[in-house]
Amino acid sequence: MMRKKIINRSSKEPVSTDHTWLDLERLAKVEITSEETGHPVESALTTGGGTGWLASETGKQTIRLLFDEPQALGHIHLVFEEEGRERTHEFVLRWSKDGGRSYREILRQQYTFSPPASTREVEDYTVDLNGVTALELTIVPDLSGGNARASLISLRLG
Repeated sequence: MMRKKIINRSSKEPVSTDHTWLDLERLAKVEITSEETGHPVESALTTGGGTGWLASETGKQTIRLLFDEPQALGHIHLVFEEEGRERTHEFVLRWSKDGGRSYREILRQQYTFSPPASTREVEDYTVDLNGVTALELTIVPDLSGGNARASLISLRLG
């Protein structure tokens, strides 16, 4: 069972089989700002499939992985999906070597969903990160300030 807790906002396609993915359920605790019933964060973080994670509230959301032991990361794979409405979202990935006391930005990415043509964003990054004790994904679901809710179909780390 994924270890998780809801945190305050102010606190800090199928995945390729070419990679060996970390067992996040076993290696990390997850903190989230909100979670819709029926769309738990573990369905986006584990390989068992599911509907993915959906925030229960609109606005900026955070998913934070706190590793029990420092990890080396060489690959990050993310999948986002929006089938209902046109919107531009932004996500930021950051990592920490000191348990989340300080973070370094890995990347900041914007993507415009435009259903029915563009409904799926797949991001695949090669990285060279050692001693990762925390990884944080922050999502702003609608840069225009609309009432969209953040979602994540899949996050895999290797």
